[in-house]
Amino acid sequence: MNNNNNVIKGAIFDCDGTLLDSLGAWRSLEEEVARQAGVVVTPEEHKLFTTFTIPEVARYFHEQYGFGQSTEAVKAIMDEYMMAYYEAAHLLPGAEALLESCARNEVKMTMASSSKAEFLRAGAKATGIAGYFCAIISVDEVGASKREPAIYNRARDVMGTGKPLTWGFEDSLYAMDTLVGAGYPVLGLYDEAHGVPQCEVEKRSRLAVPSLERVVVQEGKLQLLR
Repeated sequence: MNNNNNVIKGAIFDCDGTLLDSLGAWRSLEEEVARQAGVVVTPEEHKLFTTFTIPEVARYFHEQYGFGQSTEAVKAIMDEYMMAYYEAAHLLPGAEALLESCARNEVKMTMASSSKAEFLRAGAKATGIAGYFCAIISVDEVGASKREPAIYNRARDVMGTGKPLTWGFEDSLYAMDTLVGAGYPVLGLYDEAHGVPQCEVEKRSRLAVPSLERVVVQEGKLQLLR
């Protein structure tokens, strides 16, 4: 790893699966909605849902399976389920230590997520990390999913940092692709058990790690502790 390329002035953090231990909650939500709809979610659908927002998943269950009186009715069920999770959320290992090291090094930070803003604020409050961020931004606020760079550009605008020095921290391959395509350096999290292979993350990321536990900012550079 060449630390000379790892100068960091701004950090755009994904929430679910990056800072918060929430991927299990999302999978449980999918299974609960599927149970109520009387269907079984296929592995292909699970993979598809990792790129979806709640409204998109709600629309899918309503249109594909006729579940609920409307997409909005399905979305209301999902929102209630997920808010309960976020209000009792937990940080993933290494997350708070990384945020603290960013703060010590005067790195500006934003949270940018596909989840609803209300969920993000609830999770940040529950875990005590809200004060680290210049802004907490949902894709709903920019009118585009993470398949497009709008949310990352909004986050960078808030921080006022240069793109080459503004890192994206992500655990989804499609989001990493968006960041790379838009010219941002990426720290990618891999998870073989959940279909995010190390080899694929390494193709997309300047740094690829299984967790944030060894990641730290020292002397203004993003580094991996030995």
